[in-house]
Amino acid sequence: MKGLIETLKNIYKIEDLRNRIFTTIGFVLIYRLGAHIVLPGVDPMQLANLKAQTSEGILGLLNMFSGGAFANASIFALGIMPYISASIIIQLLGMAIPYFQRLQREGESGRKKINQITRYLTVLITAGQAPGYLANLKAQIPASAFVMEGSLFWISSVVILIAGTMFVMWLGEKITDKGIGNGISLLIMIGIIARLPFSLFAEFISRIEEQGGGLVAFLIEIIFLFFVFAATILLVQGTRRIPVQYAKRIVGNKQYGGVRQYIPLKINAAGVMPIIFAQALMFIPLMLSSFNTETTTGIASAFSDMTGFWYNLTFGLLVVLFTYFYTAITINPTQMADDMKKNGGFIPGVKPGKKTVDYLDAVMSRITLPGSLFLALVAIMPAFAMIAGVNNQFAQFFGGTSLLILVGVVLDTLQQIESHLLMRHYDGLMKTGRIKGRTGSAVSSI
Repeated sequence: MKGLIETLKNIYKIEDLRNRIFTTIGFVLIYRLGAHIVLPGVDPMQLANLKAQTSEGILGLLNMFSGGAFANASIFALGIMPYISASIIIQLLGMAIPYFQRLQREGESGRKKINQITRYLTVLITAGQAPGYLANLKAQIPASAFVMEGSLFWISSVVILIAGTMFVMWLGEKITDKGIGNGISLLIMIGIIARLPFSLFAEFISRIEEQGGGLVAFLIEIIFLFFVFAATILLVQGTRRIPVQYAKRIVGNKQYGGVRQYIPLKINAAGVMPIIFAQALMFIPLMLSSFNTETTTGIASAFSDMTGFWYNLTFGLLVVLFTYFYTAITINPTQMADDMKKNGGFIPGVKPGKKTVDYLDAVMSRITLPGSLFLALVAIMPAFAMIAGVNNQFAQFFGGTSLLILVGVVLDTLQQIESHLLMRHYDGLMKTGRIKGRTGSAVSSI
């Protein structure tokens, strides 16, 4: 406890870090305030059906990521997810289209162009999603809840939803520039954490009054959640270090190279993206059920049960496949081997060139297997929690995208705080070792 108080004092002494933390808190408060501002023309007292609809399923996940703004019919109802979708699309285009590949190699100027294209695409995606959200809103709440009707309501609401998403995106960018941590990821994490107290309280009441088990069962759940959280930290931080020896070079009177360094290859290089991709595919059978044929109805029934065997088996296999796929397109062994060769480096016992490429590829394949299997286990862990009697909302914190985002963003933010402390010659947040976060774009950070 004494060490924690001393660390907080050291954080407060660093003016730049203190200002960044307060700035981040201010922007987060603005975001949370906006999540409770209802769209003009909608009666906030008649949203019970919408809140019931968003208590589970994909709408429940969207509501969690928006911090409850989706169920509140808020001006931030669509949240930051359109921007995340646009970023994923641009990232995938960068792997297939030469124009985007060229922009990625142009450094800062290319990054600015990519960001601008991502913003435009975000507007288009939000403009496509906003009418669908409003149509669902009209279907879920009574007509008397709408003060405005007709084209005025539709046009104004679409404009407000687009502006809300762009404003949330702007808040995220400002947090990244002037605050602490990755702003986009931090806003998603805040949305997830905002639902935790309600879910925790609902589970506590359920154990005490309805499901039984009492306080003992509730404490067992919390302890198990702690172990899942700790295991997920190991997954996020786990690496395999590859030694690289640099040859000695003498230029004039100076000697370069001759040292050994290490390339850290992450066990889970794909992050949360495999779960996101797999989850998107799992909702296709539900869309096919609209045809009302016996075949699609049977498929939709089997895959609509999130605790069912076939749903979780298929979901887990898709996570494993997408982990290998996303790792293959984000980590290029050929590029790594070329960079080592250009800088006079080599892996001891492995010839430069194709042998190095084959070695790196084999290592990545071996470490990706346990990483993908554990990621699949994390993905389906909420199903096991629901089978054990945990309520649907609280079960989402036992695994899946919410847990991985929560762990990853917390580690990234703590790593930045620790870097500020160590730069000023203060003790870090941990007495032994360093906090290892993740690096990359906003998309890879989620």
